[in-house]
Order: sequence, then structure tokens, then C-alpha cells
Amino acid sequence: MATEYGHGYGHRGGSRFDEADATGPRHRLPAPLRAPFEARTWREFGYVLLGLPLGILLFTFAVTMVSLGAGLLITFLGVPVLAAALAGCRGLGSLERARARGLLGVEVAEPEPLRAEKHGAMAWMGAVLKSGTSWRHLLYAVVQFPWSVFSFVVAVNFWVYGWALLTYPLWFWVFPMYGGQDGLQLYGDSTHSIYLDNPFEITVTALVGLLFTMATPWIVRALTSVDRVMVRGLLGPSRLATRVVELESDRGVVVDTAAADLRRIERDLHDGAQARLVALAMDLGLAKEKLAEDPGAAARMVDEAHGEVKTALQELRDLARGIHPAVLTDRGLDAALSSVASRCTVPVQVEVDLAARPAPAIEGIAYFTVSELLQNISKHSRATRATVDVWRVGNRLMIQVADNGVGGADATEGSGLAGLAERLDAVDGILVVDSPPAGPTRITAELPWRG
Repeated sequence: MATEYGHGYGHRGGSRFDEADATGPRHRLPAPLRAPFEARTWREFGYVLLGLPLGILLFTFAVTMVSLGAGLLITFLGVPVLAAALAGCRGLGSLERARARGLLGVEVAEPEPLRAEKHGAMAWMGAVLKSGTSWRHLLYAVVQFPWSVFSFVVAVNFWVYGWALLTYPLWFWVFPMYGGQDGLQLYGDSTHSIYLDNPFEITVTALVGLLFTMATPWIVRALTSVDRVMVRGLLGPSRLATRVVELESDRGVVVDTAAADLRRIERDLHDGAQARLVALAMDLGLAKEKLAEDPGAAARMVDEAHGEVKTALQELRDLARGIHPAVLTDRGLDAALSSVASRCTVPVQVEVDLAARPAPAIEGIAYFTVSELLQNISKHSRATRATVDVWRVGNRLMIQVADNGVGGADATEGSGLAGLAERLDAVDGILVVDSPPAGPTRITAELPWRG
């Protein structure tokens, strides 16, 4: 159902998460010719070169310590040896995360720390042995070694052969002068041999080397992409731990938001309706005293008190609407958002396309999200028209608020949009702001659908 206030407009054309294409600096050389000389390529190649000695270190430490600990399990000494092996793998994992961060630009959060239920060596050993993170670090130490050998062999061979063949025209003279042969031997047996010695063969050799040299950066990049996956998957926090951290953060946001709302309600009651009701009680008391002496003055005071009652009732009504509007409970988002749009200083077109109502909590968050965004439009946008679209896609409730104002809305830390984004994130929601400096502004909110 669509409701229009003023001469608004509405649209859902295009993707609701369109972002401007990132335009980097333009280069004169195409990417294949530029890649062999880029810093990223050399950093990734350095990562592969360092991977082999570190892989040997990790594998040797892990296999030796685990084998020793497993062999000593028939005695009590096996438990501390295994715990030391896992703790050492965690320490070496920190080194690997630092190497990936410095050379590959992979930002991997620290895994969840050990949580011993009690103090003491036994409790620490038990925490190490029961930690899934410790065993994932051990698995990384075992798996990384064969992969580092493969990566080292492939990368070094491609790199060395590529540059050697590419520069062959510069050093082929070494063979006839010092090697006693015409050039690089391509084939040879007891009867005949083939040497790369004439200009055509030398040119073809250099071109093959050029192809190898241009392909090597992409091969190295593919090899290091596997390292990125292993570092993230085995050396970072587990999905469960990451989810726990997110839920703890979201819980903190919800608690802070609820406390802020309670303080706001208390302040509004104390400074608004409560103050008016106290003044009203005093006026009525004075009117009662003057009723016998000066009925006219008492009547005027009662009339003024009547106006104060109306104002206090309006403030209480607005306060109740701010807590949870009755129209939202009785008639749903369509009617509630239409009511909010009618109070906006900008003509707003509202379109709500929902076959059913979401859960009351999600419905309330959607209502207050639109209400706050329309308040921002009224205060800051200098727009002449706006739209509100609400629809459902799968198990997500989509909200889009757009205006033709001056733009420049920023969801960085400290702004009202940042607080709104935190509230949505607390319920697994998303806020996407598309507001170029010259406008228009399009803000899309996504909430989980809970029926």
C-alpha cells in the first residue's frame, strides 16, 4: 500500500546496495607488464621464500613434541609435554599472523585466550589441551610444511626460469666464450644437438621468458591466496568465538541504549509533564483560595490551568508515542509510518509492501529507524521530497529512506547515523548510507525477519 504526503516520489529501481566503483590511479602499463615490478608481488614472493624455513621449524617442533608427548602418555610426563607442544604452536602461530600481516596484508584477530577455571599448572594444562584453538594451531604447523615446500618450488622455479629466459639475449655469449658450445642446449644426444644460438631462437627464448615473467606474479598470488585461507581459518578466532564476541558487544549496545532511553524518559517526565503538573497543582490551589474573595480571578486561573492540562496531556501523548506508539501495535507499520510521515516537514511518500507483520521487536526497531531518519531529513537535508519503502526479501526486512536534499550524510563515529547503525547491528541488522556531497541521499536498513 502506498500513501503520499505532498508531491513526493517513490522508487525502488536498481540495487539497494549500489556503491560507487572504486577508481584507483591510472597506469600507462597494463597489469600483466606492471605486476612483476609491483611491491605487492615482491612482498608475496618474500612470503613464499620465508615460508619454507618457517614451515620446517613449525613442522619439526610440532611433530617432535607431539610424538614425544604421545610416547610419554603412559607416564604423567606426557601431559605437560603435549601441553607445551600446543602452547608452543600457539606462540609460533602469533609469528605467522605477524608475517601474514606484514607481507600479505591479512588482518587476523587474535584467537580467544586460554580460560582456566582455576589457578595452577594443572588448570593451565587442561585449558591448553581442551582449547580448539590450540589444536588448530597444531594442524596449521603440520599442514603448512608440505604446502610451503610446494609453494617454494613452484614460485622459485617460475621466477628464476622466467627472468633467466627473458634476459638470455644479455648473457648467451657466455656459452661460446667460456662453455665451449654455441649457446643454451635445448636438446642433445649422441648424434646431434640443438642449441639456442641464432637471433630468431634467442628472440623466441626471450619471449617465452617474458610470458613466464608476466605469469609468475599471478601464480605467486594464487599460491599466497591459499596461505591467506589457512591463516584466517586455522590461526584466527573460531566462528563460535567471533560470534560470542559480537553478541557480547551487541548486548552492551542494547544495555546502553535501554539505559539512555530510560534516562531520556525520566528527563522528559521531570522537565516536561511533571513540572507542568506541579505548576498546575499550585495554580489550582491559588484559585481555590481566591474563589471566595475574587471569583473572576479564580475563573481566569482555572482557565489557565485548563490550558496547562491540555499541554501536559499532549506532552504525555508525545512521550508515549516515543516509547511505543499505539498505532504501531494496533495497525502495523503501514499506518505507523504514515503517521510519522505526516509530521515530517518534507512531503513524504510511504510504500509498505508486507504480506504479514514481523515480530513486535523488529517492527518497533523498523518504526524508530524510519522516524529518526525522517527527523534527520527535516533538520538537515534541505530536501523538497522524500520516500520511504518497506518490503521483505527472504528472511530480511528491508527499509529504504531517500530524499533529494544536499547529501553529505556521514555514518562515521559520533554521528546520529553511527548510533543508529549500532542499534541495528545489535539485532544483526545493517545500515548502508549512500549520500554523495551533492545529493541525493539513500539510506537502506536491513533487519532480520522474525515472524
